Amino acid sequence: MAKIMIQGTGSSVGKSILVAALCRIFKQDGYSVCPYKSQNMSLNSYITLDGKEMGRAQVLQAYAAGLEPQVFMNPILLKPTGDSRCQVIVNGKVYNNHSAQEYHNLKPIFKDMLKDEFLKLEKEFDIIVMEGAGSPAEINLRERDIVNMGMAELVDAPVLIVGDIDKGGVFAALAGTMLLLTEEEKKRVKGTIINKFRGDINLLNPGIIMLEDIIKRPNLGVVPYFNLTLEDEDGAMMEINKKVNATIDVALIMLPHVSNFTDADALRCEQDVSVRFIERKEEFGNPDLLIIPGSKNTIADLEAIRKVGLEELIINYSSSGRILAICGGYQMLGKEIKDPLNIESDMESIRAMGVIDAVTVLENQKVMTRVEGQVKLPDFKGNIYGYEIHMGKTTVAEEENSFIILNKENGREINKIDGVFAKAERVFGTYIHGILDSTEFREYLLNKIRAEKALPERKSPVYEGFREEELNKLAGIVRNSLDMGSIYKIMGLK
Repeated sequence: MAKIMIQGTGSSVGKSILVAALCRIFKQDGYSVCPYKSQNMSLNSYITLDGKEMGRAQVLQAYAAGLEPQVFMNPILLKPTGDSRCQVIVNGKVYNNHSAQEYHNLKPIFKDMLKDEFLKLEKEFDIIVMEGAGSPAEINLRERDIVNMGMAELVDAPVLIVGDIDKGGVFAALAGTMLLLTEEEKKRVKGTIINKFRGDINLLNPGIIMLEDIIKRPNLGVVPYFNLTLEDEDGAMMEINKKVNATIDVALIMLPHVSNFTDADALRCEQDVSVRFIERKEEFGNPDLLIIPGSKNTIADLEAIRKVGLEELIINYSSSGRILAICGGYQMLGKEIKDPLNIESDMESIRAMGVIDAVTVLENQKVMTRVEGQVKLPDFKGNIYGYEIHMGKTTVAEEENSFIILNKENGREINKIDGVFAKAERVFGTYIHGILDSTEFREYLLNKIRAEKALPERKSPVYEGFREEELNKLAGIVRNSLDMGSIYKIMGLK
């Protein structure tokens, strides 16, 4: 079994997308390959077929490897609930809520578990492509590191360091990272990659030669800046698009604790649709569709958008616009959110927007399910699929206005209702993440908008097929940019 680990000079330098690219390249070359990130911090999560939670970045990497996502690809997921606290997910299940210091103290407990599970993976796959987090030069965290050099040492993995030239200062970032590593850690580093380059490579080459002389490690390639429709690895450093650049304008509210903003990703495969992000009321405009996404802290986010004036705009817009509210967004649209157990706040309840006649009660039990069902609108019947991640139960006043009949939950046959439609079928609330991946519903919703704008109807592409095409394009770009022969040699493979 071979392995390679991609670490970076910092967050959002492109580690996740390069791991996905390598997974697809190795798969194309005939190897069985598995992505792996021991610890991921993200509010973008996913529910596996067996009802467990993992980070979305490893989901895309799993698809690149031709695998169904499973939690062993991301055994520890940290979901921030504030500046210094997070919910800790271990092997797909909630472990506990901890402060940053408490979690740091727990890391030695997880170390043996990570090693044992990794050794099992080594027996199942030809190659494991590992991903670090942040930077290995975060020397304050070195002592108990379980995701960068600490993990590489634990399983004896060679490391490539990635730097983002688009940020500027890439040579200093790569040289500085090497400077702060211990001598043993430096021995693990077999080369560097420069990512997101745009310009004349001939002007870059002298710097690469000087860098190689300084750090005594080869540069294994320069990956160009590219635009592919693949989901963002994390919302923390996301380049926020605030312009309408297509016929259909979709706007998504960027909540302070937004989770699973990837729910809008499927819209990016529609040629006449642009997705922009709203943080301030001045950016609201008059979108054709407004998406209110999920939240890791619904009450805090409701108060935040209320404070900046977005709530009033949403309420006014709901009388004539189209809204798709998912999970926390769905809870916000109701009349009230109750928190009797003080799960999210010290308030027993808070007034919500009152756009739909529903009340949410936050509960201790976290719902984590994969679901399938059928939309039951008066003018449309179609299948949907997706997943639920939430800690509340929403009761709708009039069940006849329920949005979806669920018939499968984690593979079991069920008969439940979900969500609500209101305002003459222009406002939808649901707990189902990924609902827009469902081609039939996405096509129905967009064709309603096209009809109002006197545009011809369109057939919507199947998102999964579109994603496969984009992953193959990604693999082609990266394969042509990297010295794959040297990377295979580093792993001990031909």
